[in-house]
Amino acid sequence: MKKFINQGSKDTRSGFGVGLLELGRSNKNVLALCADLTGSLKMNEFKNEFPDRFFQIGIAEANMMGIAAGMTIGGKIPFTGTFANFSTGRVYDQIRQSIAYSGKNVKICASHAGVTLGEDGATHQILEDIGLMKMLPGMTVINTCDFNQTKAATIAIGNYTGPVYLRFGRPKVPNFTEVDQNFEIGKGVKLIDGNDVTIVATGHLVWEGIKCVEKLKSEGISAELINIHTIKPLDEDIILESISKTKCIVSAEEHNIIGGLGESISRVLVNKNLVPMEFVAVQDSFGESGTPAELMEKYQLPFYTNLASKRGTSAVEITNRMMNSNKLIPITEDSTLALGIRRLIGKSPLV
Repeated sequence: MKKFINQGSKDTRSGFGVGLLELGRSNKNVLALCADLTGSLKMNEFKNEFPDRFFQIGIAEANMMGIAAGMTIGGKIPFTGTFANFSTGRVYDQIRQSIAYSGKNVKICASHAGVTLGEDGATHQILEDIGLMKMLPGMTVINTCDFNQTKAATIAIGNYTGPVYLRFGRPKVPNFTEVDQNFEIGKGVKLIDGNDVTIVATGHLVWEGIKCVEKLKSEGISAELINIHTIKPLDEDIILESISKTKCIVSAEEHNIIGGLGESISRVLVNKNLVPMEFVAVQDSFGESGTPAELMEKYQLPFYTNLASKRGTSAVEITNRMMNSNKLIPITEDSTLALGIRRLIGKSPLV
């Protein structure tokens, strides 16, 4: 099995800052707009090097979106920067009417997404943004997993024509993808080959997926892991190819279970190859204040890496539902995720 090494934990928002600076150096049409969060969005270096191409709009996010839309008319490529909550929910009407409907070449770049934002609490921890943005016709939606991938994605969207929502985060997370990688919009990345179960993860949960695969391997289960960085357009081919082998799938995302990556995948399954599926996501609730690690634990986002499932809506319930889809006998509360998946895929006798 391929091994992934953490090259040193970094925040994904810093990857955006580095990528934006490189774009600014290579393309004079790249502009940056911020809503009073230049430091938090890591846009200071761009601002310092290109002061005539940086626009501090202040706490006026709706105005920022309208200005950015207008800038595209002259052939400019504006990157807007603020927190995910303020990049989507607060300005949805402006994005819909002035950017998406008009097909403007605006790059909406959003930090502090999901519960791993941490202590700022529920009002800032938007868990609905992927759903909001993927519903807009013509909007590309990207959710990156580490520093290197965020940098690459930032450069890629600068060379892509059309509106884009780029989602990244605040905390330092493992940085494990290739340096200076080629980022292909709309193309998933198979990280680990497997035959028994498909795990499709996005954003900060990709590293959790790697840990999950390693633990499952120790239990004799071969899991395939796919990194879906582009939520829309979704790479259906890589998913369908994988489930043609494994016959079952789990999606994992730091987002509301309603409207996220999992629902997009389920639509593909219903239309093209219906197999048992379960979802790792926030269960239709708001977040709260806490450290990123505490919140990941409370909202059960890393639970599928823990083989001893003792956490309420746990790995036991996940695997039970998947097994019931295959008309297998449910496992007990003392069972592990590995046992559940083994029985799901028919590699363990029923008890």
